[in-house]
Amino acid sequence: MSPTSPSKLKIFIDSDLLFAGAASPGEHSASLVVLQMAEINLVDAVASEQVIAECERILGQKLAHKLPEMRLLVSRCLHVIPDPQPEDLDTHKGIADPKDLPILVAALGQDCRYLVTFNVRHYQPGHQNVAVLRPGEFVSRVRDLLARSDPDTM
Repeated sequence: MSPTSPSKLKIFIDSDLLFAGAASPGEHSASLVVLQMAEINLVDAVASEQVIAECERILGQKLAHKLPEMRLLVSRCLHVIPDPQPEDLDTHKGIADPKDLPILVAALGQDCRYLVTFNVRHYQPGHQNVAVLRPGEFVSRVRDLLARSDPDTM
């Protein structure tokens, strides 16, 4: 996928959303809708190598037949970035669960306004520059923003 565009809403996708989107039995799950927003270029979606590796590992263990679908979603929807360096994490210790801190730091490093995940509590107390939302909450937020018809407010 091409690099992200500065004019679009930029979001960071966590592995649980990617897993749920790939494993979704229907086409209307909030996780899949978020990924589809990225596919049609409504938003710029970013994920780190850690996110992709986690999703591949878990999906491979639980639903290996869905791995090709997940890889297709990644190629169509996500801009994959390198993981942050250990020294990048040091200045942010304590703002997220240590296991998930690299995800939040990667989102910050990419200037993502939202981190979309089911594990909201893992990103507490969080950082003021990144809103952490569940997929359904993010879809509702985008719906509200689009209803305002002013893209500058996104």
